[in-house]
This record gives sequence, structure tokens and C-alpha cells, in this order.
Amino acid sequence: MRITLIGYGKMGKTIEKIALQRGHSIAHIIDQHNVQDLALVSPANTDVAIEFTNPESAVLNLRQCIAQGVPVVCGSTGWLQHKPDIEKACLQQKGAFFYASNYSVGVNIFFRLNAYLASMMSKQLAYRASMEEIHHTEKKDAPSGTAITLAEGVLQHLTTLQQWVNEPTENPTDLPIISKREPNVPGTHSVVYASPVDEIEIKHTAHSREGFATGAVLASEWLQGRQGVFGMEDMLGF
Repeated sequence: MRITLIGYGKMGKTIEKIALQRGHSIAHIIDQHNVQDLALVSPANTDVAIEFTNPESAVLNLRQCIAQGVPVVCGSTGWLQHKPDIEKACLQQKGAFFYASNYSVGVNIFFRLNAYLASMMSKQLAYRASMEEIHHTEKKDAPSGTAITLAEGVLQHLTTLQQWVNEPTENPTDLPIISKREPNVPGTHSVVYASPVDEIEIKHTAHSREGFATGAVLASEWLQGRQGVFGMEDMLGF
């Protein structure tokens, strides 16, 4: 499989390592120094593009890949207000687009566990839900895309909550998410239900970026020969 990497930071370099280990080749590497080379990417030289950049550039990168007929796997976060438009463009072009807020298989199991616990807690009014996420200091968006996905899973089941907020709050209808940025933290997410007498916590801790990178390469392999809009639930069969 010929892969174009869009974004060549720590995650891009880790994806490159995993892809080469799995027998794939790197067709192009696009970063902020050669953005113009994205115009050279086409189905003639690329089987899939893997996009891990930032909220400012992700939308333009995705639009260009779709317009050029290149299947794209995206792990950038912080741009999701544009996701319906990207999905519409993909379907119109009969292209292939795969998005996940987190490509770790373990995190996606954690998403399911989170939703299941939230459904169990929906009638336990003595408990107050809260969340915390910790990432490396280079991460620009807050809360993380993973934290937002977790929050959506909680809000879906706890009807007493109306929205998440990225700050401490005493408002009983808000789900607080506390975001912390610390050196060399790949990603830690926890969901807590606290009552006056006890506390329930579920937590996922990533030890390295390799779990995320491996998931992105697996998604790229799975996407081959498919058309449409997909996510980790499709690939994992949830």
C-alpha cells in the first residue's frame, strides 16, 4: 500500500515507522514546508493519505484529498464543525473518508465501556459526573477529541446534563472537562462519578503513540476498496 503522510510531527513519524514495518511504502510526506506538493498526490501514486495535522489546516487538506480522488484517513481534531461538509463532499465524489478522534483499539473499547457505564448511572442521581484529560504540551486543541467523544457518550445517557464545558463548574446541568497539558504525556482520559459516600472512576492511559499510529495504519488497510464515510466502529465491528 502506498501511503501519503500529511503531517510529519511525532505522530506522522510514528505512523511512518509502523507502516514500513507492515510492508507499506511512503509515497509522499507533506508538512508545513511543502504544502504545495499535496497537489501532486493522486490515485496514480497514492492508495491512501493519512492526515494528522492541526485544526487550522485539516479541513483544506481533507477537501483537497477528496477532490483529487484519494482515500483519506484523518486523525486531526478540533475541526469537527466542518465534518458534515467533508462527509457530504466525500459522498458526492464517491470517495472514501475515515475519521476517528482516537485510533487506539483500547480507547475505542473504552468508548463503549464509557457509554455502558453512563447508561447504568442514568438513574443514580446521587452521583455527579466529571472528566479529566491530560496530553502533551504540544497539543493545541482542548478538550481533546477523545474527551469530546467520551463526553458525548455520557450526555447521550445522562438526561440531567445538557452540555459539556471545558472548565470546573458547579452548574448541575453541565459536564465539566478538566484539560491539562504536561510534558511527554501521550494521552490520559478519566471519567468519574462521585457521590457523598463513594466514587466510581474509569480511566484509559496511553503509554506511547504507537497504539494510535497502529490503529491509523490498520484503518488505512481496512479502507482499501471501500467507498463512503467510516469510523472505528465500522472497522472494529461494534
